[in-house]
Amino acid sequence: MNPREIMDNDLFPRHMTSMLTEALQSARVVNVIGPRQAGKTTLVRELYGRGRFVTLDHEATLTAFENDPAGQLEALIAEGATPLIIDEAQRSKRLALAIKAHVDLHRRMGQVLLTGSSNIFSSAEVMDSLAGRVQTLVLHPLSAAEIYREAPTALLDWAQHSADLATLPDLPKFTRTEAIDLLTTGGYPEIRPLDERARQRRYRAYIDSIVDRDVADILKVRKTDALRRTIDQLAVRTANELNMQELCSNVGIQRQTADQYCDVLERLSLVKRLAAWASGEVRRDIRHPKIHMLDTGIASALRNLGADSFAADAHPAALGGLLETWVFCELIKNLPYADSEWRPWHWRGDAGREVDILLETGRELVAFEIKASTTITPADLKNLKWFMSEGPGKSWKTTGIIIYLGSQPLSLGDRLFALPLSVFWAKTWRKSRGV
Repeated sequence: MNPREIMDNDLFPRHMTSMLTEALQSARVVNVIGPRQAGKTTLVRELYGRGRFVTLDHEATLTAFENDPAGQLEALIAEGATPLIIDEAQRSKRLALAIKAHVDLHRRMGQVLLTGSSNIFSSAEVMDSLAGRVQTLVLHPLSAAEIYREAPTALLDWAQHSADLATLPDLPKFTRTEAIDLLTTGGYPEIRPLDERARQRRYRAYIDSIVDRDVADILKVRKTDALRRTIDQLAVRTANELNMQELCSNVGIQRQTADQYCDVLERLSLVKRLAAWASGEVRRDIRHPKIHMLDTGIASALRNLGADSFAADAHPAALGGLLETWVFCELIKNLPYADSEWRPWHWRGDAGREVDILLETGRELVAFEIKASTTITPADLKNLKWFMSEGPGKSWKTTGIIIYLGSQPLSLGDRLFALPLSVFWAKTWRKSRGV
């Protein structure tokens, strides 16, 4: 089934469901953060409708919490319905310390469930004092597996433990048109079913609302038009190394301002800076990060890229960067469900050599190259082969994977594979823990 035929947002399963339930059994406070309209409120209200729900989007409620946060918490929790769900928690400046004081006195698990676009416990003082009492989960927009109603991809587990085509699940067939549709529609449940014109308008209006509302909860921005231009420029640069000097010149801002903007956009889960990897930890370089938008639907809308934008006579070159960002986002969304803890990087070396995405755990690496084509050529293997056999990956247990738009899984050498894009929504992954 084409996922665009799925119109009922309530049918989308969220993989975080069991993780959220476990968190409420093991932590006094659970904090669900993620971008606005990713589905946080819908998720917690459907799971915990029995709990008391308040939203700080209501000005009267926000005012009451700002005037007497401790008193409001005590009164609402004393009513007996648990958990107390506080939506849009980032809007309150005084809530974090009030919650700390409350859970210091009351040790019961699952007392408070927060949702918000940024983490209210981000200050060092509050984080240190709440260690062990708060569990923070990040809800991203829909993954491909959620859109197709499948379990999270076990691709990283497969690469770590098996790396054999015989143990791959059956991979669904897909067309190039379907792949482009996944990229351009994005993962926001209420926006993705819209037709292209309406969807792009909604995504652009969404960014405007982020600039006008959510950013103001974190940082006072004197010139919101400069921040809006910065977001547009980051969308154009997605999957590329971030040249801050060029960005500042194009937007007309100082370096310090650009750094602040990027920090805020990362806190709001709109972008991610991906640092450069080296085989020794002390050499890892934060000066040459790649930048990724965390939803390709937003990136497409900001760049006016639609279904017709990737024909041979249009903007075919744009597809490669957008596809790489989509794969990166899918990996990020599925990291919490992997058997090991993985850290994402990119790698670049001399002579133009680079690896698009690296995942690291212990002394193991999974190296990804992304190809927006339906065939694989010898030139496509050059960087991965060198990295694994002669480059810094040779002293690690390294698996190389090319993600491409073809339909056939291929073994290309020792622990080197080409896998279709549909590996991210395959039907028969076997997981060691449920979702």
